[in-house]
Amino acid sequence: MEHYKHILLAVDFFEQCETVINRAKELADRYQAKLSIIHVVDSLPITDAGYGADIPFNLDLTAELMEGARKRLAELAQKLAVTTDCQWLEMGSPKTEIIRVAQENGVDLIVVGSHGRHGLALLLGSTANGVLHYAPCDVLAVRLQDN
Repeated sequence: MEHYKHILLAVDFFEQCETVINRAKELADRYQAKLSIIHVVDSLPITDAGYGADIPFNLDLTAELMEGARKRLAELAQKLAVTTDCQWLEMGSPKTEIIRVAQENGVDLIVVGSHGRHGLALLLGSTANGVLHYAPCDVLAVRLQDN
């Protein structure tokens, strides 16, 4: 088995994220690997047709989402002893940003949660599936139970 040197934990802060966090921490400890964390705020185009398609409906919502995510990321980083240079808070497509950060930082394992969706739910956007198919490195998709 390969000895990982840099593990990127992709966290979404939804229910069951502790399972993914614990798995990444366990692997980082086992391989004595550097642990980094990323959270991506999905950039959903929210617009008001009255102003045209190019103007965001509520810019304050984005700022609030980013600030809330920044606080949660900082708390998690402190809990896992992850330094600020190994933390990323991005906005955009989660799979695209996770892959970009992994490529730019020499990550050799990405740990991400997966709900194991099938059919239409999978086609509409599984971050884990996108990362799995396009990542430049190994990906561990931690199975999460759907409620």
